[in-house]
Amino acid sequence: MSKIYLKTDEEIELIRESCLLVSRTIAETGKYIKEGVSTIELDRIAEQFIRDNGAKPAFKGYRKENSVFDYTLCVSVNEQVVHGVPGSYVLKNGDVVSVDCGVLKNGFYGDSAYTFAVGEITQEVKQLLKVTKESLYKGIENAMAGKRVGDISSAVEDHVSKFGYGIVRELVGHGIGRNLHEAPEVPNYGKRGSGVRMEEGLVIAIEPMINLGKRDVKIEKDGWTVSAVDKKPSAHFEHTIAVKKGKAEILTTFEYIEQEVKLKKEAV
Repeated sequence: MSKIYLKTDEEIELIRESCLLVSRTIAETGKYIKEGVSTIELDRIAEQFIRDNGAKPAFKGYRKENSVFDYTLCVSVNEQVVHGVPGSYVLKNGDVVSVDCGVLKNGFYGDSAYTFAVGEITQEVKQLLKVTKESLYKGIENAMAGKRVGDISSAVEDHVSKFGYGIVRELVGHGIGRNLHEAPEVPNYGKRGSGVRMEEGLVIAIEPMINLGKRDVKIEKDGWTVSAVDKKPSAHFEHTIAVKKGKAEILTTFEYIEQEVKLKKEAV
């Protein structure tokens, strides 16, 4: 098993800086999420914003086997679960789009994701987004010193399974710090009381990836994009959090993002 690195209070503050920039980047990108915008345009906006704020896009240049991810964002539309490659696809009314972003600043990483609605989406898909986001916070409620990773996993699974959604098993949350992906893995399903015991100073990214239909996924020909096999929509929400005694500290925030979403609704 890979070694788990606990962070000092000073290191957590540096991670928080990266996390707040990630949150602001997703909010900035969210301003432009509308019908007629291509996913590569969103990627350019995010990269410019991160670099203008003195940081580097964490995903750009990320290597997997013989392949390199050459983009700032993972932009996953509709049945795409995660790791969607930005390109010529133009957003249309009724789409849902997950924007996953990471930055590297002052030697530490931040990571977050948010799923946006483009225009009007169906009630069924609205509920999927709502439940997926709720499950993230159910997981976070269990991220405290003395509990185990399985307590997070179980809380997510218990909430989502009430609605009959598919919980993706091939992809999981993770530790984060000086590396984008560190130990431990944080699955979105599992048994309460199982897994690594959490200690104060553990920093992890919790990220439910939930399908409207079945949980089965496949990797597309681009080698990166993970999609639901049954082509039904998927939702993805992610926070980076620090484990403390009594209550987790959420280092990323959806506040900026949801202010932008509200402003756009009011402008319509």
